[in-house]
Amino acid sequence: MPVTKISGALLKKMVTNGAVNLKNCYAEVDALNVFPVPDGDTGTNMSMTMMAGIREIENVSSKQIVLILKNLSRGLLMGARGNSGVILSQFFRGVYDGLKTVTKDYISLTEFANALYSGYKMAYKAVMSPVEGTILTVVKDAAKAISGKAYQTLDELIDDYLNAAKESLANTPKLLPILAEAKVVDSGGAGFVKIVEGMQMMLNGEKLHIQTEEEKAKAKEATETEIKFGYCTEFIIELAEPDKFIESELKDKLTEMGDSLVLVRDENLLKVHVHVNKPGEVLNIAQSLGEIVTTKIENMRIQHTQFIEPKKQEHKEIGIISVCFGDGIKKAFTDLGVDYIIDGGQTMNPSTEQFLKAMDNIDASSYIIIPNNSNVILAAEQAANLVEDKKVVVLKAKSIASGYSALINFDPELSIDENFENMSDVIDTVKTGEVTYAVRDTEIDGVKINSGDFMSLSGKKIFSSTKERLDAIKSLIDGLIDSESEIVTLFYGIDVNEDEVNEVTDYINEIDDEIEIEIIEGKQDIYSYIVSVE
Repeated sequence: MPVTKISGALLKKMVTNGAVNLKNCYAEVDALNVFPVPDGDTGTNMSMTMMAGIREIENVSSKQIVLILKNLSRGLLMGARGNSGVILSQFFRGVYDGLKTVTKDYISLTEFANALYSGYKMAYKAVMSPVEGTILTVVKDAAKAISGKAYQTLDELIDDYLNAAKESLANTPKLLPILAEAKVVDSGGAGFVKIVEGMQMMLNGEKLHIQTEEEKAKAKEATETEIKFGYCTEFIIELAEPDKFIESELKDKLTEMGDSLVLVRDENLLKVHVHVNKPGEVLNIAQSLGEIVTTKIENMRIQHTQFIEPKKQEHKEIGIISVCFGDGIKKAFTDLGVDYIIDGGQTMNPSTEQFLKAMDNIDASSYIIIPNNSNVILAAEQAANLVEDKKVVVLKAKSIASGYSALINFDPELSIDENFENMSDVIDTVKTGEVTYAVRDTEIDGVKINSGDFMSLSGKKIFSSTKERLDAIKSLIDGLIDSESEIVTLFYGIDVNEDEVNEVTDYINEIDDEIEIEIIEGKQDIYSYIVSVE
């Protein structure tokens, strides 16, 4: 029977189906990351954001359409993670805003189309400098495609909306050259399309699987359900028989056990990164190949909700919150005065709610948030906007290196405005970069990248992609240091030994022996080196 108006019950089912479809396909969206580094998490962030909203409407009466949207918006707002998650939460906030005066238990097709248009407008407002070729373009093009049209059935409206969204998504590489070069479409836009596809599936009678009560009981936090393989397992082994080692055989074994597999070999040393559910079995395999040099196992499900609790403290004028990863990095930030560290960053973007909880745990008159990641800034700013009785500022620190340099310039004797200005000035002038490994083959800005290569990059600029990590860090240093450089801060990761660090230090001294060098054992994974140059 054709649907000519939308009830609260139907809207709830459609949105839930859309969220579940994205949840089922989040890895596919993650894989669309432009840069081939192990941090593609757009699908994960959007899925976790959507599921936070769905949990808020599970027990809301199906008849109360405005109440459903109000609670959905609130859940998305608090659960928003990453830039795409925040934009998604603002989109649904706009949908609610467009319908909040409705008093009926249903809405017309015209009202629904207008609400989707309101969602697009609100999404754009969430970003200070909107970039076309992203999720913003997709929601805009989809909304404009149905605006002002008279639809007879909801199926027709959703079909047009989805087709326009897909067409817009396919066009994103034409708007953003970096997407075309990487041969991918925008990941945020792709996530949004998955949501609309799920809504269409519900209209077509295809109800997707929703987590059962038994599955919920197994998870301490709903975020756990977003991660198929819960243990991030890394190790370095010294191969007992390098000549007899067959890399493809190990890849086949580990691929059957998990995902996010990366193998990097340097003569008789082999580094492995993989996400699995049984890390012990992986280490048994590793031990059969040679001597285990280092190993690290992290429960990613716990980490998604983990906080580093602050010490008991007296009231202070300015409380500092920072997002960090790596035990050594966390200690370095704490030593410089950070009051509360949220464990996360590149592969674990914290939610808006986590920032609010962090502020609740610090007795302060005002707060400075240091995100240390470009994909965390929007969620931090969203949290800041929700605090009405205290001043909260968010530094635009897009990396650990820039955040650390800014933090060094914090002065507790100054006001929050003075500190914010001084610290922001540092962020604007400091040069930063990282060395990490590639997870797929591609070519960006003329640099050919092979899976397993060490990449040196600064922001969106890639300096090199090479088999040798030492070559990668030297290339990064060459790209960052100039005649005006005075200080180099080097955070080295768990896969780097002191001998190599000494080689890097010597290399910097050869360039300019008057440069001051600060070495910090960051103990971080993913990034072999994090560097700042001032």
